[in-house]
Amino acid sequence: MASKTKEVSDQQQPTLHTGEGGEVHQVAAPGQAVLTTNHGMPISDDHNSLRAGPRGAVLLEDMVLREKIFHFDHERIPERVVHARGLAAHGYFELTDSLSDLTTALVLGEVGEKTPVFVRFSTVAGNRGSADLARDVRGFAVKFYTKQGNWDLVGNNIPVFFIQDAMKFPDLAHAVKEEPDRGFPQAQSAHDTFWDWIAMTPEAMHMVMWQMSDRTIPRSMRMMQGFGVHTFRLVDAEGKSTFVKFHWTPKLGLQSVIWDEAVKINGADPDFHRRDLYNAIDNGDYPEWELGVQLFSEEEAAGFDFDHLDSTKLIPEEVVPLRVIGRLVLDRNPANVHAETEQVAFCTQNLVPGIDFSDDPLLHGRNFSYLDTQLSRLGSVNFNQIPINAPKCPFANMQRDGHMQTFVQPQRVTYTPSLLDPSGPRESHDKGFRSFPSPMSGEKQRERSPTFADHYSQARQFFISQTVPEQDHIVAALIFELSKVESDLVRSTMLGHLYTIEEEIGERVAAGLGHDLDIVPAQPAVPVRGDLEPASSLSILARALPPLKGRMLAALVTEGASAALVGSLFDAVAGVDAQLKIVCPTIGGVTLDDGSQLKADHQLAGGPSVLFDAVTVIATEDGAAILSVEAAAVAWVHDAFAHLKVIGYNADAAALLDVAGVDEDAGIVLLDGEAQPFIDAASNGRVWEREQNVRTVF
Repeated sequence: MASKTKEVSDQQQPTLHTGEGGEVHQVAAPGQAVLTTNHGMPISDDHNSLRAGPRGAVLLEDMVLREKIFHFDHERIPERVVHARGLAAHGYFELTDSLSDLTTALVLGEVGEKTPVFVRFSTVAGNRGSADLARDVRGFAVKFYTKQGNWDLVGNNIPVFFIQDAMKFPDLAHAVKEEPDRGFPQAQSAHDTFWDWIAMTPEAMHMVMWQMSDRTIPRSMRMMQGFGVHTFRLVDAEGKSTFVKFHWTPKLGLQSVIWDEAVKINGADPDFHRRDLYNAIDNGDYPEWELGVQLFSEEEAAGFDFDHLDSTKLIPEEVVPLRVIGRLVLDRNPANVHAETEQVAFCTQNLVPGIDFSDDPLLHGRNFSYLDTQLSRLGSVNFNQIPINAPKCPFANMQRDGHMQTFVQPQRVTYTPSLLDPSGPRESHDKGFRSFPSPMSGEKQRERSPTFADHYSQARQFFISQTVPEQDHIVAALIFELSKVESDLVRSTMLGHLYTIEEEIGERVAAGLGHDLDIVPAQPAVPVRGDLEPASSLSILARALPPLKGRMLAALVTEGASAALVGSLFDAVAGVDAQLKIVCPTIGGVTLDDGSQLKADHQLAGGPSVLFDAVTVIATEDGAAILSVEAAAVAWVHDAFAHLKVIGYNADAAALLDVAGVDEDAGIVLLDGEAQPFIDAASNGRVWEREQNVRTVF
């Protein structure tokens, strides 16, 4: 569809102002109510924190930021405001490559040292009762119990975020949460208020591309990346600083589901992710990630064509390669979900000597917010005494009393300095944490650096870095989400943003929505760069094929089926360290042709094919005839085909595949007495070329 620029009347558009950093301000028109603090003070800027210069540190005196975040942090009791639906596990981090030349942090300096950790994964938008496979960002938070105190690396499965300044986080969360006048939708962004806010927030466009990609419907927590998002500093013994970004990469490879599959998994097993993680650890299949770091100097940072302090930007691995320095292993499930998974308190401010903050304004706001929110959620300033939050190294201070104090503290002197008791804990200039003395200058101001102003170029780079199926899925996700938006103005404005990112995206989404009006492109603060090359590291499918290890395969088996073929399948699956689940017409299982009993893991209706990565049907001719008139069996095969999975079958089962509408392709494998060809085909992943034949692609 050809797209042209056209004028939109002033009556249709709010009064806008574009800041130096490219952010869009919706300002009060004459006669319109002025935004104020809770005490009535008019607010001049609701988008930018007060900082020392446009790229400087956020100032503690910013009462507008503190009030806004303070009120937001205490909106929900006791469930987390965001990241409420969580799952977690204990484990350890083992350093394999020392950074002792760059940092005094022992956890990053002592090769072979195993540091205990507690890791919590989560969705963001939904409440505790929401389903696991919502399209959403996933939290990836790691608490290291180091010899120098607790270090919390609190990140996501996506390396960028929606906003550049913490001032805007309450607005983001309010927009994506259920709409307050109706209490729905739950755990999804496909509604008016979210896309209304996004349409007015150009800085979110890069994150929107990630959010609409398959990254936000992961197959398993064990098969997704994690990122620290922000730039941090490593500081060595001489006080020299090196910038660092942290990346977690799963040993099982990256894998996601597709949208129709996610919807059906949520219906079949809303606890799919938590069950998957729990069972893997319970079975001894311990999930593992590599910790990689991107290291760069102040001089190198100055040469980037983006600002590394901007959390809506990433550094492609092709620009600064990853250096793998350790591994994370999860080997123990929580003993009690409430005591551990729910009461764990992650705070981005929790660092150890040798690791420090950069001047990322979003990070500074998080440092305030995370500590503050524990008071309403856990009820006391003594939340650090809950066992899951307590450090495992010696700790001592002069903090006393407070609600839910559990320590008996008989000391008379609870202050420093003191002549009465000079033996108590005291500061240490040698061992204590020292902030890196980064120079600061500039006027106090609410202004965003112009280096933050490019909101579209990396969004475009992300899209062109995807393979064709991944691009198709982004377009399909945008069509689905925007089709749920009732406002024509919001939809048309979003199409303008998408067209500005890449004309193809805007036109394809418009076609899928049936939008036949001209698209009005957004007006970026700086020109969109067309010279950024595709980066394969940003794609799931462009990376190495993920192994079958850790995957779940299934066989639908009928009475009298071949015992030899079932045995061959078990052997082949075991050979690739995957698991095989048996699905039968009844939970009592079946009797095979040699008279042996085969136990069922699932009854047919309770074990739909959406729960498995690849499937087989092993049936007799009579068994296939019975299944061919059973809706659950037809759906079992049809869904596997529609979800692009490899399907193995024996000759007698062909009738069921015919009824299910299965067409022959590279992923349909006839099992002629042995199962290895099925495993070989399944090792290649989904059959992406089938997708054009099973659903409309705009």
